[in-house]
Amino acid sequence: MRGEWNGLKALILNDCPYAYYVHCMAHHLQLALVAASREVHDVHNFFQNANFIINVVSASTKRNDELLANKSAEIAREIELGELDTGKGQNQIGTLQRPGGDAVGAIKIIMSFDFVFILHLMEKIMKITDVLCQTLQKKSLDILNALDLVSTTKVLLGKLREDGWDPLLQEVQSFCLKHEIDIPDLNSRYVDVTKSRNKHDNTTTLHHYKADVFNVAIDQQMVELNDRFGVQNTELLTLCASLDPRHDSFDVSNICTLVEKNYPADFSSQERAHLESQLPHFQLDVCNHPELKSSPSLADLTIGLFKTGKAATYSMVDRLLRLVITLPVSTATTERAFSAMKLVKTRLRNRMGDDFLRHYMVVYIGKEIAAKITSDEIINLFDTGSRRAEFKLIDM
Repeated sequence: MRGEWNGLKALILNDCPYAYYVHCMAHHLQLALVAASREVHDVHNFFQNANFIINVVSASTKRNDELLANKSAEIAREIELGELDTGKGQNQIGTLQRPGGDAVGAIKIIMSFDFVFILHLMEKIMKITDVLCQTLQKKSLDILNALDLVSTTKVLLGKLREDGWDPLLQEVQSFCLKHEIDIPDLNSRYVDVTKSRNKHDNTTTLHHYKADVFNVAIDQQMVELNDRFGVQNTELLTLCASLDPRHDSFDVSNICTLVEKNYPADFSSQERAHLESQLPHFQLDVCNHPELKSSPSLADLTIGLFKTGKAATYSMVDRLLRLVITLPVSTATTERAFSAMKLVKTRLRNRMGDDFLRHYMVVYIGKEIAAKITSDEIINLFDTGSRRAEFKLIDM
């Protein structure tokens, strides 16, 4: 789709040369996580093993029933001993007992120190990136907030690398002792069975897990995030973020560069001069106005300008804001619309026209808006329109 010569991007640019391709930031994050996991051999093997375990468990309904019964008994015992707290969403199924067939290999993988260590490590990494991931899936997201989340994610990963080793190791060792998993001698020489043994290699097990797995896994995440969310790839979004007058990033020269470089067809030279003269007034006005200074995002700020009548005063700024807030930080909403289309237009509805499908999809996707429309409003609309129809309400 991104092909500059034969892809969808090229076809769009042929009709609209000033269209901009903004790669979905949610996809950026997904690609960064996948690429980082593949670069670390132990982490890559972990995900392969995890996939194998899931297939083993889900392949047999009998095995699922045994798993559920065993876990329920274990939870009841731990609650009785006071080792678990009760509550909604807690104590989910997560062990594999009474193995048979391929489950023998699965249980050996689960009961290994290597699997447990990387499981806890990836849990910590994904807890940090999960906030960014979930935020990027929301329907509306401000550009500046998205960039801030990327920055905080990088900072937290850096803190995990600097201060997270000792707590992680203690957590893994405690888990292994509780579940009777053998803990290797961390001061012993580490032997990688996948490589030829080098008698001069004195790498210890502790060094392997700390330097070769823990540090490298986090470093790869940082490298991928810096690469995929770098200044060059997010230049347009960074310039757009400089439009908010309430932050230090507000910069008249950057905003003018944004217009000259990305919106040359939307502003004439005279209008660009008007924009440059309006921006200093716009900054002072927004920062001192009781309603505008509390706007949480650029989209809300644009709405505030319209409500207060200042959109006419800062017409060039208002035009630029309207152009900027149409940039999609994430395409998650669009992808959900295509998924919903598959549910709406099924095989039995394959003759549904585009017009009816479009209207149906609006109601299906915007459920929170449709819920506010009453039956009486719909009846009145049809009764007073050209498509007159009779409705009879039946009291249930």
